[in-house]
Amino acid sequence: MRIVVTGAAGFIGSHLVERLLDRGDEVVGVDNFDPFYSPAEKRGNLSRALASARFDLEEIDVADAGALGAALRGRAVDAIVHLAAKTGVRPSILDPAGYVRANELATQTLLSEAAARGVRRIVFASSSSVYGNASAVPFREDDPAVHPISPYAATKRAAELLCYTHQLLHGGSLLCLRLFTVYGPRQRPDLAIRKFATLVTAGRPIPLFGSGATQRDYTWIDDIVDGLVAALDRGGRVREEFEIVNLGGGAPTSLTRLVELLGSALDATPVIERLPPQAGDVERTWADVSKAERLLGYRPRVPIEEGIVRFAAWFRGARKVVTRA
Repeated sequence: MRIVVTGAAGFIGSHLVERLLDRGDEVVGVDNFDPFYSPAEKRGNLSRALASARFDLEEIDVADAGALGAALRGRAVDAIVHLAAKTGVRPSILDPAGYVRANELATQTLLSEAAARGVRRIVFASSSSVYGNASAVPFREDDPAVHPISPYAATKRAAELLCYTHQLLHGGSLLCLRLFTVYGPRQRPDLAIRKFATLVTAGRPIPLFGSGATQRDYTWIDDIVDGLVAALDRGGRVREEFEIVNLGGGAPTSLTRLVELLGSALDATPVIERLPPQAGDVERTWADVSKAERLLGYRPRVPIEEGIVRFAAWFRGARKVVTRA
């Protein structure tokens, strides 16, 4: 297939691109190299992909309809995986309008382009943040998810509704995947696991907001990519459907436990700086993945104890490369 992957240079996108290329697909990667973190690091994420003759990179903003149309003009496209977004709860509180543009307008622009080109297989990456604090645990997809507590969460839920309306009007296969706290090699530097690892190895204190009792369903990157690919392939078998599906690890881990695991894996003693809880942070996330197993054959394979050890090994190697550079 020829697959368009937006957000291709990011953490999740670059892993997905490599998986698709490895199995023989052609990929058009779309990324605007937003300076939220180092564009050079993002280009490094694509080093393997850029060496492939089956990969093309388009450096555009998905929200720019003219640029998107020009980038895809003349290309046959079989499917789209939409990962591009502004992410992060706390930054969204400071820039809600930017998040509306990147997460809502860009999604609608891409859906409109898909409709114009007759692309009928779409996978959209949503977020566990849409559940807010009002949900019973574990989170199920039939929860109404009407109480987001950050602009980021609200824009992701709005984008899901845009996807629903698109499928209702234009048909095809459209799966919205709610991703739960993804981690692994190439993780963004602002996300907790990588940020904490950087601080611990530098001997600096880790800012811990609240009591440390908040919980997240941390999910290893390869498990997430398994789910994305399964959703993409399902669109070739079930040609008319709209579904929302959780992709998570299926088990919550407290913030305190996460820090302990990181310290052990990095052979360092974390120093904790206690801070008040922050606005926009949910108390816990926990995915019910039974629907993902039923529809996609999804079964997360990497528990947090194993994943943190793997992450630490990558992190040590990445630091050595940076030091040599």
